[in-house]
Amino acid sequence: MRRKAVSAWSMVAAAALVLSACSGGGSGDNGAAGQNNSTDVNTMKTGKAQSGDNYKLANAPESDQVTVGIDDSFTAYNQNTPDANTSYNSYVLITTLATPFVLDGDNKVLLNQDVMESVTVTQNPQVVTWKVKPNIKWSDGATWGCKDFYLAWLAQSGKPKGADGKNAFDPASTSGYSLITDATCKDETTFVATFEKPYLDYKGLFTTAWLMPAHIVEKQTGVADITKVKPTDAADITKVAEFWNKGWAADFKPEISPASGPYKITSVDKSKETVTLEKNPSWAGAKGGPKKILVRAIKDRNAMAAALQNGEIDVAASTQPDATAASTLKGLASQGVVYGSASQLSFEHLDLNYKRIFADESARKAFMAAIDRNAIVEKLVKPVQADAKPLNSLQFYPNEAGYVDLYSDKAGLGAEKAAQILTSAGWAKGADGIFAKDGKRFSVTITHNTNARRSQTVEIIQSQAKAAGIEVKDETDPAFLKGRVSDGGYDVALFAWSAAPFKAEGSTIYITADKGGEQNWQGLSDPKIDEALQRGVSATEESAATKAYQDADKAIADQYASLPLFAVPSMWAFRGIDRVWMQSYFGAMWNVGEWAKNK
Repeated sequence: MRRKAVSAWSMVAAAALVLSACSGGGSGDNGAAGQNNSTDVNTMKTGKAQSGDNYKLANAPESDQVTVGIDDSFTAYNQNTPDANTSYNSYVLITTLATPFVLDGDNKVLLNQDVMESVTVTQNPQVVTWKVKPNIKWSDGATWGCKDFYLAWLAQSGKPKGADGKNAFDPASTSGYSLITDATCKDETTFVATFEKPYLDYKGLFTTAWLMPAHIVEKQTGVADITKVKPTDAADITKVAEFWNKGWAADFKPEISPASGPYKITSVDKSKETVTLEKNPSWAGAKGGPKKILVRAIKDRNAMAAALQNGEIDVAASTQPDATAASTLKGLASQGVVYGSASQLSFEHLDLNYKRIFADESARKAFMAAIDRNAIVEKLVKPVQADAKPLNSLQFYPNEAGYVDLYSDKAGLGAEKAAQILTSAGWAKGADGIFAKDGKRFSVTITHNTNARRSQTVEIIQSQAKAAGIEVKDETDPAFLKGRVSDGGYDVALFAWSAAPFKAEGSTIYITADKGGEQNWQGLSDPKIDEALQRGVSATEESAATKAYQDADKAIADQYASLPLFAVPSMWAFRGIDRVWMQSYFGAMWNVGEWAKNK
């Protein structure tokens, strides 16, 4: 799994803040529903022209601008680095950067026939061939093809070393790419990769990590042909990596940020937190739909609901459930507003930092024992999704075959049990009612981004922990998911991981950091976890992969490393458009080019 964290939902997805396909939800409060409206949003999960395992953007009447509200701001054109790997970048980039596969509203993996001719695989060894259609272009006229795939592999393989002998590129994840032993451009449109081990989730490669424009890298670095650069070419690697890591990280520049999808970014206003998108004239697929898209960051869900109510935006798309905002949106049916909510491949959780007080296992056990997740779900999630329950796995969702409850016997055991755990481990309660050990009080801070629901979550936890003799402080850091979390700068991190339906990509979160765990920011290290996840990534059968991920799931739970809280339901609402579905990983605009304005 390549995962992205979700701020406000990356969710930093992981990158790569980023799992196996699962349903987007059923009808009514169990999944998605048009509340108080005759429109059934469940009919909107699929693309208008998708067929079988294939996707194409459907033709739609051309219309004027649409304005879409999302939870947080767009920050980077190259989302493949740790600091930029957020869902909110994905929500914009899905419109502008083409991928070989597309995910529909049910997270079904579909071949993108607008740009791809085929993707084929043979075994012993595993060889995958990506064949691009002829004459696919970037918006600046350059060819979109093999060299862009090659650059993506080079940057995310973990193999290239710079002139200083260190890893040159800084990818959010190397999962899958690091298994490619030979990458070759057979011709301008054909990329062939040979794998050292079988990799079941090969469809996630170049789909959950964007293909960046190789011709721009060549122009900016002076490298004549990126496909001639090998991981051992230290001088060229240093130049290419420096630009790939940082060249797109500053203020947005249209001249070095072309599009390969149906839209191109024409401007980014950081002060207003808006992104303007216009049609890409070089796009090979259908050219209808909105001529212009304005994407606005509206971090307060109630303000987002009000903006829709007042006609300031056409679509309110939030990956963050909010009971009050949901009630407002549901109440706008008489104004022609259609409301939807659906289960996402995203989960809210608490990560405990092994480099601080939670290096002590008794502290981890007591902290989890004190937290009653039912109280959190009852107050903060059920008003959006009535059948919501605490999540009890970090590798599977409740409707997946591998799901096993691993946390009901660890969390919510009560203040008395938490105190007992601490006392047995040599902690003693001080005069202030807080436990201490070796002169250090059990005082921890839960850090999160600006998000009212997360502040409310901490408030609930504070009272539960205090009863157990644990002090919990609340810290809101607007930039938490934009660098600090990946630096391990916290006691407890509260955020969500967002996932695509490729479980192998999530291995980087829990594998030991120096063994491939690029997203393992909490300092967790366990040979049992490493072995199980590596077994899952290289499994040749789905059943064997499921068993391996179950083993990893149990080993992580036995560490008391992270506490899953709940699977995060999305909520969205729209008016004046025929159909909108908020895709779990790529957001509401995954098929914006086929939106039609209501007459």
